[in-house]
Amino acid sequence: MIKFLCAAILLINFCCWMGDSRVLGASPSPSLLKAKQEAESKGFIFLASKDEIVAKAKKEGKLHVVSSLEMENLKPVSEAFKKKYPFIDIRAEEIAGTDTYQRMLLEMKSGTASGWDVNYLTTDFYDDYFPYQKKFDVLGMAQQGVLQIPVGMIDPVNRNIVSYTTNTQVVTYNKKLISEDKVPNTWEDFLKPEFKGRKFLVDIRPQEVANLVPL
Repeated sequence: MIKFLCAAILLINFCCWMGDSRVLGASPSPSLLKAKQEAESKGFIFLASKDEIVAKAKKEGKLHVVSSLEMENLKPVSEAFKKKYPFIDIRAEEIAGTDTYQRMLLEMKSGTASGWDVNYLTTDFYDDYFPYQKKFDVLGMAQQGVLQIPVGMIDPVNRNIVSYTTNTQVVTYNKKLISEDKVPNTWEDFLKPEFKGRKFLVDIRPQEVANLVPL
């Protein structure tokens, strides 16, 4: 989300609402105007209507997205979005690997980042991205119904960060080495005496496990 264009807002809304890309366009209510004023007082950009978002997106005309999704998933999403909004020339690109994430972050910090409008925030360096993301109040717009994005998908602290996919962490095992009844069912089970000194294969980037730390 380097620039996070209005075209990008349409894309995120499109992805988060299961392909239904409607953006509510009701006349501004007192609560909506208050939310807009509060967001702007904190340095956020708050767009109050569908018409405003679409008009700005038409002027931008182009959208370059980098995502951790595989191309087999990115391609149909891009095609469906292009069909819904033919006035936006969208280009989606898959990125992966810690070295790529580090390079992109260094480009942001040095001020040389260019060529993409929506970027992937990797768990490894999550906090480092915030100063370089455009401050759209996506959370506030979703709460007020301007965007149809479930609020649980938006970072409640950093209101311009949206998670539109999830990952699942699983444990696999070799049935020839351990019987099903002895397979650990909880993280604590891995601490049982019978596993002491045994070797495990671990993802070098255990992102989902790291998310358990605050709990």
